[in-house]
Order: sequence, then C-alpha cells, then structure tokens
Amino acid sequence: MQAASSYTVVAGHRLECVDHPAHQINRPPLVFLHEGLGSVSLWRDFPGRVAAATGARTLVFSRRGYGQSDPLEGGFEPDYMHREALEVLPALLSSLDIQRPVLIGHSDGGSIALIHAGAGRDPLAGVITLAAHVFVEDLSIASIAAAKRAFESTDLPQKLSRHHRDVERTFWNWNRIWLDPRFRAWNIEGYLATIACPVLVIQGEDDEYGTLKQVEAIASGVADARQLLLPDCRHSPHKDQPEATLAAIVEFVDTLSA
Repeated sequence: MQAASSYTVVAGHRLECVDHPAHQINRPPLVFLHEGLGSVSLWRDFPGRVAAATGARTLVFSRRGYGQSDPLEGGFEPDYMHREALEVLPALLSSLDIQRPVLIGHSDGGSIALIHAGAGRDPLAGVITLAAHVFVEDLSIASIAAAKRAFESTDLPQKLSRHHRDVERTFWNWNRIWLDPRFRAWNIEGYLATIACPVLVIQGEDDEYGTLKQVEAIASGVADARQLLLPDCRHSPHKDQPEATLAAIVEFVDTLSA
C-alpha cells in the first residue's frame, strides 16, 4: 500500500508526512517515529505494510531537520528528544486530529514515544519501541563514534543524501549531541512508571547501539510491558527481521482493537 507524500504545518514549520487512510473500523491510528538519522523514505515500505496488515490509519513523518521537512536552525541540545515528545508531537497529533494512537518508534523515535507516554498529556492506545534507549551506554557512544568515522571516510553521506535535503546538518546535529559529554547524563527511566498504556518492546539480540539492559529497564519500569528479542537482528528490527517485526506489531494492535 502506497500513499502520497505531503506536508503538514506544525508551529509554523512544514513537516513531510505520508498518511495512510484506515480501511478497517475500530483500529487505533498508528504514528511512526523515526530514528536519529531516519526519515519518511528510510522506513522504506514497512509502514505501508503495517497499514495494509492492520487496516489502521498510519501516519509517517519526518521530524524537522530530517527528510524533506523544513531545516532546523542551530544544533541539538541534550533535551532534543524531550522537546519533540512534549512540544512537537502533541501539536502534530492535534493538527491532524489523531486521537489515542499507537506510537511506533525506532531508536530515538522509541525514546520520544516513551517520554510522550510517560508525560501523560495525551491518551495513547499503546507504544511499540524498536531498539529504544532510556539511558546512554558505552556501546552506544562507541557505535556513534564509528558512524562519525564512516561519515568522514566512506560514501555514507551520498547514501544518506537520498533521504535528507541537508545531509550534513542532519548527520552532525545527531552525531555531535550524542558525543557531547553533557549527553552522558541523559536518562528517561523516570518516565516509565507513569506510562498507563501497554508497551511492546522489540530489540535485536545483536543491536550495536544498545544492550539488553535497555529492554530490561523498560520492562521493569512499565506496568504493562511485553518483550520480543529477535536473533540475527541488529539495530533495525523492521529491516533485519521484517516478517517477525510485522507479525508482532499486528498481533499487538489486534489486542488493542479487541
């Protein structure tokens, strides 16, 4: 299932989005939140497959500074995910009349989803995280430092430029804040206990950006948390194990629609 790309305006800035319409009743809308270097196009066809399999309205968007959305002036501060979760996302949901969604977040997007859910400002039907972080690990920093070297010495900029209008700014905003010494204190575990909706936690056993301690922290902190650990899977379950990830999402959404 393919839907046309368009733009929506949030706080005076255009955000690239794809909005798959619902084709079944009594399904919560789904909102996809991309990773730290992600965008609408970097999800590939996965959101469309989820939309087709669930029948739910499915929104995919690029955050400001990503994809074809408006550029971001300046760089990120350590609270950049909090600002997305507590300011931008509520405004986006309101502008598109999306109520009680399931947030599906990959990496940074998963962390944003957890912050939003824990803040309790908008009722949610559920949260699905793919390789989310709730604190900073040495493994994360080492892999992000490796990404810096790859960006400087390989064709990674050319590959990413297919998906971002300003690839240099997009990459360095993300990379510099994660490698900033101030960011080592970043921690969102305090939001977990106040999450009132069910949470499905999906992570690859070979994730190069986070250990299973991330899963354990979310599962122990959230009242209703379910886990799926995927073998032969790195940081992107929807790419490395798409069928298992799709099946888990459909099953989770089915339980919320019953």
